[in-house]
Amino acid sequence: MDREPLIRFATFFGGLVIMALWEAIAPYRRYRQSKLVRWISNLGLVVLNTVILRAVFPVVAVGFAAIASQNGWGLFNLLSFPAWLTILLSVIALDCAVYWQHVLFHHVPLFWRLHQVHHADLDFDVTTGLRFHPIEILLSMGIKLGAIALLGPPAVAVLIFEVVLNASSLFNHGNVSLPEGSDRLLRWIIVTPDMHRIHHAVLIEETNSNFGFNLPWWDRLFGTYCAQAQTNPRRMAIGLPQYQQEQRVGYLLWMLLLPFWPRLRRYQAGQPE
Repeated sequence: MDREPLIRFATFFGGLVIMALWEAIAPYRRYRQSKLVRWISNLGLVVLNTVILRAVFPVVAVGFAAIASQNGWGLFNLLSFPAWLTILLSVIALDCAVYWQHVLFHHVPLFWRLHQVHHADLDFDVTTGLRFHPIEILLSMGIKLGAIALLGPPAVAVLIFEVVLNASSLFNHGNVSLPEGSDRLLRWIIVTPDMHRIHHAVLIEETNSNFGFNLPWWDRLFGTYCAQAQTNPRRMAIGLPQYQQEQRVGYLLWMLLLPFWPRLRRYQAGQPE
């Protein structure tokens, strides 16, 4: 696992470049804000989050999985499955955990205050998938480490999951669209941009749907799947209702301060002001 940082960075950078080129060649929606300002802020947030995460957590997901394996922690360390099956089940179980974490961040008011930073973006493109408040990133890592301690997945399974999660987030936040037939088929295998875009719609019933990042099965299984937005996907409003006229949503400082504004303390998940 010595090459884990290189693998993760290569996936991130390669995915970002591919999606950026795709968006430049065939953008699905027109931008409401300055793309340059948004990209500087959203990518700046990635750098800040990485620095803070490494400072707070000396060991992150893959390294912690190796520690769990060495100490026999977690469910999969108690079972005698073939290695390939353990890896496969571990990736699926971790994906399910991320689904429920996402649901939690929408329905617990304290967590929602943080997660609003992700949803306040007035546009929807590859960098939206990177736009998370630093405190949410820290909480997410804590939840992930807890899941690893309980499940005991092999380190290689965690690496696969992390790489796929990173790539999927870049892909399904892309300002792109697939042919209708291809999208309909792929939605049974992965979360597509057209599927996840609904989750970023301004209507609260759509915001509280399509929580999956990698696998689309959990939304179908737990009743949170929405097949089609109520309005035309090219023209539907993206973001949160109370910030539709707020141009500062694209600035880094605004994102960092957003959860702490007094007016947002009155905001309850699922109940727009």
